[in-house]
This record gives sequence, structure tokens and C-alpha cells, in this order.
Amino acid sequence: MRIAISALFLVLAACANLREAARPPVLTAASRGPEVQAMRSPGTVEQIGRRSLMDGASLWDSGRRSLLGDRRARVRGDILTVVIEIDDKAEISNSTSRNRKGSTSFGIPSFLGLPQRITPLLPDGAGLDPAIATTSSDSASGDGAVRRKEKLTLRIAATVTDVLPNGVLFIEGSQEVRVNFEIRELLVSGYIRPEDISRQNEITYDKIASARISYGGRGSISDAQHPRYGQRALDRILPF
Repeated sequence: MRIAISALFLVLAACANLREAARPPVLTAASRGPEVQAMRSPGTVEQIGRRSLMDGASLWDSGRRSLLGDRRARVRGDILTVVIEIDDKAEISNSTSRNRKGSTSFGIPSFLGLPQRITPLLPDGAGLDPAIATTSSDSASGDGAVRRKEKLTLRIAATVTDVLPNGVLFIEGSQEVRVNFEIRELLVSGYIRPEDISRQNEITYDKIASARISYGGRGSISDAQHPRYGQRALDRILPF
């Protein structure tokens, strides 16, 4: 009975995989997530600010919607651009060497005449002079090198989802692009200072505290690059 149930589950899983293989992966709905919630419930009136009728009719109004107004993100629900330009390179090399030698000899040629009396009683070849003799030699050497090079250039729109009491903004952004049967997914989040936002309403990734940047994909190509569940289970169980 258990074998039949297991076989049924395998068949259902195979059918599900075949259905997914026949159609492209589904994009995540844009109407979900913390970004949309922040846009639907923006900051308070005091944060956004009100303009009087006279200010609205003035060409030199300092409001955010005026010609010379500051349109940088600063309240919940605002959108800004995150510029990700990573070009890191690291090289580390280590070398170690160790040698050690030791020798020990311990004998009892005479001790109140006991060795002379005990030696005849011992088997042939055994004696108390020397009683113990050891020699040891140890050597070890090792070399290690690490070389990493990463280069990534991306731009993504992020939304202010929270404003901390000290004025720091928490931003979150997501982006999905589907090409044929593969989805490229980009996620970014972290804390920024309003004064670090440029006049173009942009901020670079190196000014984001606790930055979390994820760049990956899902689809037929990514699925082919990952080992199957059975292979993963065997890799964890098998000791060799």
C-alpha cells in the first residue's frame, strides 16, 4: 500500500512538471507586496504638505509639484531609482609550512641491582637498558588562494515602504523580466538617508545600509542547472 501511494505521488509530481514545462513561468502579480501597500496608504498630510491656492497658482512655488520643487523621495509611497554598479575584485594567498622532530630515550642500567635480576627473567631480546626509546618526525605544508571578481550593473525602481522616527527611509524594490521560458528577477531593500538621494531622485547601492540585493532567475534554464531532489538527498546521506 505504501509503495502504491509513493508511486502515485511520483506520477502526480511528474505531471505537474510536464505542465510547467509546456508553458512559460508565471510573473508575480504587480498588485501584491509591501510596495503597493505603501503606495495605497502614503504618508500623513503633515509629511506630504499642503499647498494653498495662491501657492498653486504661483510659478515659483517651492512645493514638490512645482517647476522648481524638490521631487526626491521622502515619504511612504514615493518612488526612487537605485543604481547598482558593483565591480569588486579580491585576491588572497596564504602559504604555511611546519617541521618538527623529536627523540626520547629512557633506560635503567642499574637501580639497586634490580635490572640485573629482572633482565634474565624477560624474554629474549627484552631488557631495561634502554627501557623506552621513541623517535618522531612531523611535517606539514599548505597553500591556499582565493580569487573573486564580480561585476554587476543594474537600475531598479524602489518604493519607500517605511519612514523611521529619525527620518531614515526603508526602501524595497522588485523587478521581473520574462524572456521566452526564463524569468530574470531582481530584488533590493535597505535603509537610506534622504540627504543621500541625488537631485535626479537616484541613490547608489553603496549608500544603502543593510542592503539586500538579489539577482537571479527561474524557469527552464534555471531548473536544468539545479540537481534533482533525489540527487540532493543522496548528497546529504551518502558518506562518500
